[in-house]
Amino acid sequence: MSDKKIVEELLSLYQEEKEKKVRFDRGLFFSFLDDARRVLTLDFLKPGYERSDVEDLVDGMEKKLDQILLERKEEPSEKVRYFLSMLPQARRLVLSSARAILEGDPASLSLQEVILCYPGFYAILTYRIANILVRMGLSFLARVASEDSHRSTGIDINPGATIGESFFIDHGTGIVIGETAIIGDRVKLYQGVTLGALSLKDGHLLSGKKRHPTIENDCTIYSNATILGGETVIGHDTTIGANTYLLSSVEPNSRVLLTDSGVRIDKKS
Repeated sequence: MSDKKIVEELLSLYQEEKEKKVRFDRGLFFSFLDDARRVLTLDFLKPGYERSDVEDLVDGMEKKLDQILLERKEEPSEKVRYFLSMLPQARRLVLSSARAILEGDPASLSLQEVILCYPGFYAILTYRIANILVRMGLSFLARVASEDSHRSTGIDINPGATIGESFFIDHGTGIVIGETAIIGDRVKLYQGVTLGALSLKDGHLLSGKKRHPTIENDCTIYSNATILGGETVIGHDTTIGANTYLLSSVEPNSRVLLTDSGVRIDKKS
């Protein structure tokens, strides 16, 4: 028998219905998320796969997402069709990242190793799925997915970020990418990089505003660099050295280094 006094005290502390709450079946959602990860990497998870394997995964995802949306009291059909329609593009994007990692990391042996072993790839894979959910208006579910990846990899990519193709995370632990960050194509980040907001003193009042930097195409950002601010733009083909701290924009084709006298910015030859 439960202690009635404890139960009453707990009930008194539960939040009143001041905000809209929705039913969340954790097991169902993570089963759907696992199916989505599998369908985007099936040829590496199951060599010798057959058409029926893909059909079964897609059918299963459709039914699970239908159920998830119905529990949230949302009309599922249009959103389910949108999610499924985005899977080919997501597959192309995650494969472009796997290839970028394979080509850029001399320690990598094969695409299969990258896809099955690399935490950076896993974080990108989950981000691609979560980003579709954001665009469907399912921000809560997207955040559940991204935080699941964050816990297992130490890489924190907000699902609202905009990230181009051939995105490469090397090592990855401690990377933070904010909600309004924009990252172009063929960008490479090392561990500990932060693409963050300049100031959060206004808290939730900043919601919806551009708070995080823009990184243009073909940039490399080395470990523990911190780049802050919604108006900060790192121009294309720029290299940011380790441990640098930037609050302002950098012109394209630059090299940014931390020296004994502070941050130095040079044009590449």
